[in-house]
Amino acid sequence: QVQLVESGGGLVQAGGSLRLSCAASGRTISNYAMGWFRQAPGKGREFVAAVNRNGGTTYYTDAVKGRFTISRDYAKNTVYLQMNSLKPEDTAVYYCAACGSVSCPNLSAYNYWGQGTQVTVSL
Repeated sequence: QVQLVESGGGLVQAGGSLRLSCAASGRTISNYAMGWFRQAPGKGREFVAAVNRNGGTTYYTDAVKGRFTISRDYAKNTVYLQMNSLKPEDTAVYYCAACGSVSCPNLSAYNYWGQGTQVTVSL
């Protein structure tokens, strides 16, 4: 079992930055691809970013490319999401997730989820 705990959310003005952290326990996450997802009020959960097991490849949804950066720290068993140039449409609950499969093409491939952290971007 992998337990994931997100932190770092909060209220920020448009154009500001936040760094989300996802601390894992129970198992090392070096054997997992890691992803960030978000869910805005009244909407479904959507993919934001992911990083593969060795950290060499990252993926982003088009809406955040060039503004968000996903990274992982193996020593700390933690994954980060650096969010810059935030926009009101980035407002959502952000979830960290771990995928133990060879391929992680969508949300359903992720085995473990955190409880989420709220990000609110004001005008």
